[in-house]
Amino acid sequence: MEKIKNNALVKKVGFNRVVLFCVLILMYIVFAILSPTFLSYNRILSALNYAYFLGFLSLGVTFVIATGGIDFSIGPVMFCAALISGSLLTKSGVPLLVCLLVSILVGTIFGIVNGYLVAYWKMPSFITSMASMMLAKGVGSVFTKTQSISWPQSSQENGGFRMLVKVTTASGSQIPTGLIFLLVVAVICAVILNKTKIGRYILCLGSNKEAVRLSGVDVRRWEMLAYIICGTLAGIASIAYVGAYTTVQPGLGDTFNNDAIAGCVMGGTSMAGGIASISGTFIGVMIISLLQEGILAMGFQKDWQYVITGLIVLAAVYADVRSRKRKN
Repeated sequence: MEKIKNNALVKKVGFNRVVLFCVLILMYIVFAILSPTFLSYNRILSALNYAYFLGFLSLGVTFVIATGGIDFSIGPVMFCAALISGSLLTKSGVPLLVCLLVSILVGTIFGIVNGYLVAYWKMPSFITSMASMMLAKGVGSVFTKTQSISWPQSSQENGGFRMLVKVTTASGSQIPTGLIFLLVVAVICAVILNKTKIGRYILCLGSNKEAVRLSGVDVRRWEMLAYIICGTLAGIASIAYVGAYTTVQPGLGDTFNNDAIAGCVMGGTSMAGGIASISGTFIGVMIISLLQEGILAMGFQKDWQYVITGLIVLAAVYADVRSRKRKN
C-alpha cells in the first residue's frame, strides 16, 4: 500500500481520488455483472441525466463546506428557480434567454441572502440554510400557485435550450452534451478553488477563520462569496434539471441536498472545512448517480440507495476524522 501511495502519478493525482475512481469503475463492473440491462445506453444516459444537475449542486456546496459552513437550501432553490423561470416562459411569454438568466439570477439572490446572513450577521449556516430552504419552497409554490410547470420539449418552440444537456440525432439516439457542460464548469471551479485568491481565502477560512481575520483580511466578503457561488451554481443546476426531466413540481427539492453534500464528502471535502476537492466531488457525484441507476436496474427500491449512500458517507467522514487526528 505504501508503495502505491508513494508512486509519483498517485501523489500528483491524489491517493483518495485514485481510490474513489477505482470504486466508480468497480461499481460499474459489479452492476453490469449482476444486471445485464445496466450496460444499455439508455441506462447510462439516465444516470448522466441525474448527474448533471446534482453535479452543479455539489460543485457549489463544495465552496460552502470548504469554509466550514453548510447549505441545505440548494435543492429547493434549484426548484424555485426552475418554477419561476418556467412560469415566465410558458405562461407569460418571456423570451427563453431571459428565462434562463432568471434561473441563474434566482439562485444567485438566494446565495447573496444566505451569505450575507452568515458572514455579516453571524447567523449559523445550518439555521440560515434551513430557513432559506423553506423560503425557496414557499416562493416557488406561491409564484406558480402550487401548479407544476412543464418546460417545452426539444421539438417544440423554445426547446432549443435542451441542447445544453442532450442532443437528439436524426436516428433518435441521444448525445450527452450535458457531460461536457458539467466538465467545463467543474474545471472553472477547480481553477477558482486551487489557483486563485478566492479559493485560497475560502480554504483558509475553513482551516482557521480567526487567524485569517487577524492577518487583516475581510473574512466576511470571502465567506459571503462562497455562498454566492453556491447559489449561482444552484441556478445553473435548475437549467440542467429541466433540460433532462421537463416537469418541475413545487414544494420539492430538499432530497437532493443530501445527495449533493454526500458527493462532496465522498470526494474528500472535509465537513470541518479547509479541505476540498472539485475533482473528488465530480467523481463522488458520478458514484451516487451510478449507484441510483444500478439499484433500479437490479429491481430494488430506491430506498436502498439511501442506505448504501449513508454507509459510504459515514465511512468517508470517519476517514476524514482519522486523517485529521493523524495530522494533529
